Amino acid sequence: MKAIVTARTRWATRGLFFASGFIFATWGVHIPTVKAHYGVDEAALGLAMLAAGVGALLGLTRAGQWIGRHGARRVATACGVVYALLLAGLIAMPGYSALLALLGLFGVVTSVFDVAINTEASQLELHGHQTLMSGMHGMFSLGGMAGAVTGGAALAAGLQPQHHLLLVAGVMALTVMLSSTAMLPREATASAGGNHGFRLPRGTLAVLGVLAALGLIAEGAIYDWSVLYLQQELGSPQQQAALAYASFSAAMAATRFGGDALRARFEPAVLLRASALVAAASMALVLVTATPWIALVGFAGVGVGFANVVPILFSASARVPGVDPARGIAAVSALAYLGFMVGPPLIGLLARVSSLTAALGVVVMFALALAASARHANPPPSA
Repeated sequence: MKAIVTARTRWATRGLFFASGFIFATWGVHIPTVKAHYGVDEAALGLAMLAAGVGALLGLTRAGQWIGRHGARRVATACGVVYALLLAGLIAMPGYSALLALLGLFGVVTSVFDVAINTEASQLELHGHQTLMSGMHGMFSLGGMAGAVTGGAALAAGLQPQHHLLLVAGVMALTVMLSSTAMLPREATASAGGNHGFRLPRGTLAVLGVLAALGLIAEGAIYDWSVLYLQQELGSPQQQAALAYASFSAAMAATRFGGDALRARFEPAVLLRASALVAAASMALVLVTATPWIALVGFAGVGVGFANVVPILFSASARVPGVDPARGIAAVSALAYLGFMVGPPLIGLLARVSSLTAALGVVVMFALALAASARHANPPPSA
């Protein structure tokens, strides 16, 4: 079906990406709150994040079928509203076991919502003949920055954490409902979702997927652990520690909004290598400094470094010979998303056996691995 793409439709989808980032940032800001409320250590907190990861995996196995049957608009509306409302339960559960169940559901709706809005964005590009994806992901980062800044401000102003979570849940649920009304009709996105289950990529796509997973493991580690790192390791108050997430998200958003211009100017392998080295050096700065404001600068540098990793690798996956571009991107994004969900619990387990500072050293390692493997951003014709 040929759909008419309007400015309202594009901005509605940007609003959904913004809401996704805002909700995710609010969870990130309140990770120390959750840790303190349930009296758990880093390993138990990592297990809770793993529950969200398992839920996300379950969601990924069904997302394509649900979108194929109902269309992106219905799926995004339902999952986005539930995603927002679950924030209200983060510190309202009767115990740790109930928290695990809530986070499992949180993971399911997060992943399905993510697939739905990315499917919508890809169809907007197809029908509107306009490059939009980098800007859409920039809106996610902008939403993350806004969620972190407002969350820190709310805590600094003395707003009770539960009241803040309730407020954000209500506003974001309303944002999702209003934005989804302007999405493409069901017929324009239902077929784009496909009816196949979850499949891991092979060959060149597997290499690109592993590299994307490395980037998103590192990115997810910053999203979920940067606030706690600044608070626990450097002694910052929680409202100041929230700026770690904000500085990372702001830098990533700004870089993503300029990402299309950078990719047009530089070869993919060159840009990927430079970006990964910036991320590695910036994260090393975070881990060696004892000064919070220097750490904030470092987190911003990490955001700059990782901003273009996924767009570069997704673009490479669309150019693999003999593979349909949409299938290539879908296969690599599936493996990349698994990395995004595995990263936070991995950091928690490593922090349990060593320290959070040492555990976050994997961000440096993975960034260096990306730099060393940058040549794969241009798959050879024989691949």
